[in-house]
Amino acid sequence: MDLQSIQVAINQIAAEKGLSEESIMETINSALAAAYRKDFGDKNQNIIFEFDPKSGKMKVSDKKNVVDFDKKIIALIDENGRDKKWVEGLVEDEESKSTESAPRPAEVGSKEVEDVLKFNPKTDILLEDAKKIKKTIKVGDELIQKLDIPEEFGRMAAQTAKQVIIQKIREAERENMFKDFKDKEGELLIGVVQRRDMRGVLIDIGKATAMMPFEEQIKTEHYNPGERMKFYLKAVNQTIKGPEIIVSRSSSEMIKKLFETEIPEIASEAIDIMAIAREAGARSKVAVKSNQENIDPIGSCVGQRGARIQTIINEIGGEKIDIIEWAEDPAKFIANSLSPANVASIDIDEKEKTVTVTVDEEQLSLAIGKEGQNVRLAAKLTGWKINIMKETSEGKKEKIELEAKDEKSTEDKKKTKKSKDSKEKKTSSSASTDAKALADKKASSSANATDDKSDDKKKESKLKKVVKKLKKAKTKIKKEDETEKPKTAKKPKQKVSKKETNK
Repeated sequence: MDLQSIQVAINQIAAEKGLSEESIMETINSALAAAYRKDFGDKNQNIIFEFDPKSGKMKVSDKKNVVDFDKKIIALIDENGRDKKWVEGLVEDEESKSTESAPRPAEVGSKEVEDVLKFNPKTDILLEDAKKIKKTIKVGDELIQKLDIPEEFGRMAAQTAKQVIIQKIREAERENMFKDFKDKEGELLIGVVQRRDMRGVLIDIGKATAMMPFEEQIKTEHYNPGERMKFYLKAVNQTIKGPEIIVSRSSSEMIKKLFETEIPEIASEAIDIMAIAREAGARSKVAVKSNQENIDPIGSCVGQRGARIQTIINEIGGEKIDIIEWAEDPAKFIANSLSPANVASIDIDEKEKTVTVTVDEEQLSLAIGKEGQNVRLAAKLTGWKINIMKETSEGKKEKIELEAKDEKSTEDKKKTKKSKDSKEKKTSSSASTDAKALADKKASSSANATDDKSDDKKKESKLKKVVKKLKKAKTKIKKEDETEKPKTAKKPKQKVSKKETNK
């Protein structure tokens, strides 16, 4: 293989995998170093391979750091052997400390040993040994020894080089993918639904496959394979198998990003989104504030004939969105958050951060909403606990306890479920006993019937045998009679005339 084809192959791999030529050259050099160590090197050599694809020149060297210790430590190193790793002291586990057991030797390569490790013959060399090679060397310098360049590598060395190149390119590709998607974290992505999994739904987002867990899905949506939609990139985590990309459709941040993309006033920061409260798939409330006096925040978000807000609603599967004007006064903000209901009066308790809202009897259903949804979203949006009072036509005020009702209803439901379950168990047990009794009766009757059938069959077989014997006896008697009777000649018939018959 000539140098030009090698350079072409490097450029092709860099273009396909999206990597730089420098990273690919690093992988090739590390692979050649591993191949050299396999056939010609030593385990304590820190081999560095340098290959220039343009000129074809190669350099092989052994690189070590010069270190020095006290005489006592050097004596301990000599006892262990200068060609072996040496660790100062022993490392104890938390379990050994608690049980007061004997300390175990530290394992090289563990996190506990990284600060304790003192001498590694692969990367370090003692000053005494280094001066034998180079007299002017000092502590902290690097000792580089040139090694002979081999004419050719063996089959095993080539195989190890191939494995190292594949592994290093894969690792570099994963790192680049992690960096690319980590920079896009918190943005909207367009993806295609692939298939469902035990953990959630797999989404194809181009270079990688993302995961949408069940808690990040909208309950009312059905994710069919091949369906194209927008997703919010929630998190990117680095794992052993590669980057784990998690996307969401139920996050409130997705509403914010959709508003930024569809409404230019929000993208230009003329309008700010102050708060969002969302129940994914059902309803959302968005509080907006205008930074300019001549811009209406609600009108600009809704758009002409509701064109802007309708595109956002269609993107999230028809979920209802209430746009509310934000206000510094908490009373005004809470009154706006309870829209479309009209509020009669508001009493604020700043110490406990609770609000008592009085509503007319006609506006009560609008203020509470379906299953308390409107009040719940308003409380999330404002951050205040909201209590609702009903004002009757007579002028009396009645407090409506939504939470107590919900608790009672849940308790009643639980009780009814328990009673139903107990009744079902009783009925099932009685039914099972009846079924067992019927099965036993059927089994006994079937057994009796089988016994009767077997007896009838035996009788029939006996009768058949008797009939056969009688037939055989009859045939024998007939044969004997025929042999005993003499043979009689047949007399000829006499003709009688008509006259005689007349006489």
